[in-house]
Amino acid sequence: MAMSIWNAVILGLVQGVTEFLPVSSSGHLSILNNLFDLTSTDDGHMLFDVLLHLGTLASIFVVYWQDIVQMFNESLGIVNLGPLAGQRQRHYPGARTFIMIIFATIPLLLILPVHKMIETLYYRNVFIGVALVLTGCMLFVADKMKPGTKNAASMTISDALIIGLCQCVATIPGLSRSGTTITAGIAAGLERKFAVKFSFLLAVPAVLGANIISLIDAFKEGVELANVPAYLIGMVVAMVSGIASISLLKSIAAKGKFGGFAYYCWVMGVLSIILTMIFRERIHNGTKQKIRLFFKEEHVRKENRHKGQGQGRGGRRPAGAARAPYPA
Repeated sequence: MAMSIWNAVILGLVQGVTEFLPVSSSGHLSILNNLFDLTSTDDGHMLFDVLLHLGTLASIFVVYWQDIVQMFNESLGIVNLGPLAGQRQRHYPGARTFIMIIFATIPLLLILPVHKMIETLYYRNVFIGVALVLTGCMLFVADKMKPGTKNAASMTISDALIIGLCQCVATIPGLSRSGTTITAGIAAGLERKFAVKFSFLLAVPAVLGANIISLIDAFKEGVELANVPAYLIGMVVAMVSGIASISLLKSIAAKGKFGGFAYYCWVMGVLSIILTMIFRERIHNGTKQKIRLFFKEEHVRKENRHKGQGQGRGGRRPAGAARAPYPA
């Protein structure tokens, strides 16, 4: 099925804006797809989904480029390979941040046994609506928390693991990854600014790893060259809007005002539930069909792997679904 430029722009904008603002990009994309049947990874557009996430990944590199370079240089310096070799400073904030990101990423392995079950939740609008309401409650509480004083030099491994476990929970559609990890960081005693930065940098290994795997799957599925221009436009829109979203959240975090996002999530969550009730019959029939098709194609894909025929066209993924796995 052809991807229109209009669809690509809308989905790219939704992805870029909601990926980093604490309002759940996966929840918004799934609600749009379930209510209005916007074309995404259904109908063979897996590459588009990958490019959207690569676009938002690029926005992290643009905004936090200096921090990423610092992490790289200091980490190499510690193992005597980089520009810091031979120096004896005890604390390297960049290297410590990198180590904490590694520990915070490890808990994602817990999702592997259940990630197929989690993907089916992307078709259930009422569930997503409830999760958005819970995200709003979480942000409301975070807004009332007293900020801590921990930064890269004083953050502990246990802090990183707690944040990582919360990121696992945020694989559930409707729960914001950034909102969950920022709230967990503040609760662990991190400075607000550092909690926001750590949350965004923590997304890099998860998005990069998941998209390398999904990129291979996408090319095995096959790509219609006619859709590539729309895909690239969507990716650029996601990157530009992602940069704007990160900059906005950094400014808001400095003031400690997440309350507005809480009210937004409450409204969107309730609205999603109401619209699902209004269009219950149509959405229910579509949901049953999509879930049935999802598991049928997953079964075919596994059989093809066993026969040595390659993956072929894999199970259709819902719009914004976590891949291998990635919370959003």
